[in-house]
Amino acid sequence: MTDEQLGYEQARDELQDVVQKLEAGGLSLEDSLALWERGEALAKICDRHLAGARERVEAALAAAEKESGN
Repeated sequence: MTDEQLGYEQARDELQDVVQKLEAGGLSLEDSLALWERGEALAKICDRHLAGARERVEAALAAAEKESGN
């Protein structure tokens, strides 16, 4: 599965795993950097999903407000 296909929950869960591994320590610098980069990519995926959800909610609220105003 590519990053573009990851759903919010999948990206969030993987991000939690990355954070736990980084917090546990004991990794080489190279492994830590790779995990950090993966975490950054996953955080961006989560942000995109949340932004999309926010837009949908705002559009639905605007539509409901428009309907009730008629």
